[in-house]
Amino acid sequence: MAGFVHNAALVRNEMHKTLGILAWAMVALLGAIAVATVALHRGEPINALWLVTAATCCYALAYRFYSKFIAAKILALDSLRATPAERLENGRDFLVTNKWVVFGHHFAAIAGPGPLVGPVLAAQFGYLPGTLWVLAGGVFAGCVQDFVILLFSVRRDGKSLTEMAKDEIGPIGGSVAYLAVIAILTILLGVVALIVVNALKSSPWATFTIAMTMPVALLMGVYLRRIRPGKVLEVSALGFILVLAAIWGGQYVSQSPALAQLFTFSAPTLAILIMVYGFAASALPVWLLLAPRDYLSTFVKLGTIGLLAVGIVALHPTLHMPALTRFVDGTGPVFAGKIFPFAFITIACGAISGFHALISSGTTPKLIARETETRMVGYGAMMCESAVAIMAIIAACVMEPGVYFAINSPAGIVGQAPATAAATISAWGFPVTAPQMQALAHAVGEQTLYNRTGGAPAFAVGMAHIFSHSLGGETLMALWYHFAIMFEALFILTILDAGTRVARFMVQDALGHVYKPLGRTSWYPSILVTSALIVAMWGYFLWQGVKDPLGGINSLWPLFGISNQLLATVALCVATTIIIKLHRAKYAAVTLVPLAWLVAVTFTASWQKIFDSSPRVGFLAQARVLETVPATAATARLIFNNRLDAAVTGVLVVMVTLVLFESVREWLGILLGTKEVRLKESPFVRTRLAMEEQG
Repeated sequence: MAGFVHNAALVRNEMHKTLGILAWAMVALLGAIAVATVALHRGEPINALWLVTAATCCYALAYRFYSKFIAAKILALDSLRATPAERLENGRDFLVTNKWVVFGHHFAAIAGPGPLVGPVLAAQFGYLPGTLWVLAGGVFAGCVQDFVILLFSVRRDGKSLTEMAKDEIGPIGGSVAYLAVIAILTILLGVVALIVVNALKSSPWATFTIAMTMPVALLMGVYLRRIRPGKVLEVSALGFILVLAAIWGGQYVSQSPALAQLFTFSAPTLAILIMVYGFAASALPVWLLLAPRDYLSTFVKLGTIGLLAVGIVALHPTLHMPALTRFVDGTGPVFAGKIFPFAFITIACGAISGFHALISSGTTPKLIARETETRMVGYGAMMCESAVAIMAIIAACVMEPGVYFAINSPAGIVGQAPATAAATISAWGFPVTAPQMQALAHAVGEQTLYNRTGGAPAFAVGMAHIFSHSLGGETLMALWYHFAIMFEALFILTILDAGTRVARFMVQDALGHVYKPLGRTSWYPSILVTSALIVAMWGYFLWQGVKDPLGGINSLWPLFGISNQLLATVALCVATTIIIKLHRAKYAAVTLVPLAWLVAVTFTASWQKIFDSSPRVGFLAQARVLETVPATAATARLIFNNRLDAAVTGVLVVMVTLVLFESVREWLGILLGTKEVRLKESPFVRTRLAMEEQG
């Protein structure tokens, strides 16, 4: 009898295994068909569900098999090893936290403008290049980077990326990495702020709504800390109701001539207001503004992404943008440059983001309860961000191409007058008319949609189109548009305020070696001085962007992309070094191949942005052209800015090259046996959590 039961159990196990293999084989087959359809379809417009199917299958297969392979063979995750959240728990920075809460925190922290804006801008090449890179880059590069950096930080007591670089690559590589990270973070924050400015300028509805989220956040902070401590559900409901009221109130403001004038700001005015906000978010206590506003934005982010996914599936819209446009030759109006390398640095965070490595070695490793959770948090959260990028591609491509280019093309390319812009774009083969654009602007509650560079307004129009056709009808298109603008601004401001604070901590750490009190993160004079310094640094690039006649994005977004991908290069150098030190060099290709690709992309893009002879591509070429026109204060500033951008790009490449050189030297020394392996992992301590769960 016992033998019969045992044999029956074996048969059931084999059946389950066979069914599992068949199910995953079907997923793989469906994914292959969807990817092939997306890649090879030409002529007639394609349905967005093909992109959704391809992405869903790719993500499912990658998480089930590739991330599991990395977890088992390379990282050897150990559920019995105590994490720093357990060993160093202090109730403030180190805290054992539920894995779903950590996942939400990590996703909210990494989900910035990149997956929304980058794919929208890259859509000028067509839907195909962006879709393929988001899928391949996401599962083989971005998710891998976030996963391995998170795990390596967990095993080093939550150390930062720069600290790990210093410990594992060496003091020279670590010091250069520190300088590179500060410089890159400054550029990232400046461009992020520019996107918010371009989304809000001349839009009283959007400006009012975003402005109201600030007092709402302050009220939530005071309510949760002073009025009703610990009542998270109450404050969540309060925040949600007040945000909806702010959106409806924005519509009322936009329809009132007197109130609309109060909330209609030019780009320079908005830039100053954004800098003031950045300073306040960095200098004020975290519980008062930063934490409640980020908490509020997390709910909005996750809820809106879920709604957008439902809307795309329910509407299954047609993509009007072709697979490839005429601008693959590098003459695009949104930004100049060919698919390689500019599509890859433009999409940036939707596939891989160096900024994520700062979060994966920042707050998140101090909250992880078990090593095994790093797979879901690190690989899984980036996979979700990659999915957001796919939705952004769909939102951009459901619009008529003429409308897309009218929104995203700067006045310096297509002309200032509506009729001129429409004629220029139509001449490219993408028909659009001035009355058509006026009707669309009226439908979304805006005065004009021409020359709204930056990607955010275009995403909002596409998102409003999807929502209005699936959730509420055309009459609610204006409401959905401004909801999308608020959603994007909240997405972006989360990065701006958190990034400013992270940069402030790094500057305080460095200045503490010069004057000890400046290194104390709780000393208010140090907080004020370093916050002002960081805001001034990224504020310069923001101001440069708002004064650029080409809209700023044309020149600064490539710089943003290069900086972001160079930071990812540093992160992958650290990851590859640690993998080789773990005596798992045979698996080093997992990080080495993405690293080699990023080096090829970023170094090529950097060379072209500095030395290309086309003034629309090369910084120095544009400066030379500007020298030939009549000298004014504006042209002098543009000449200086272009030369500065070229110098910044060159310096960043040199610094990252030094980190790469030091890394390769370390790898060769270990592999050839001429260098002693010194792995700076924390010693193994057995977790108590397993026993507590069993008890």
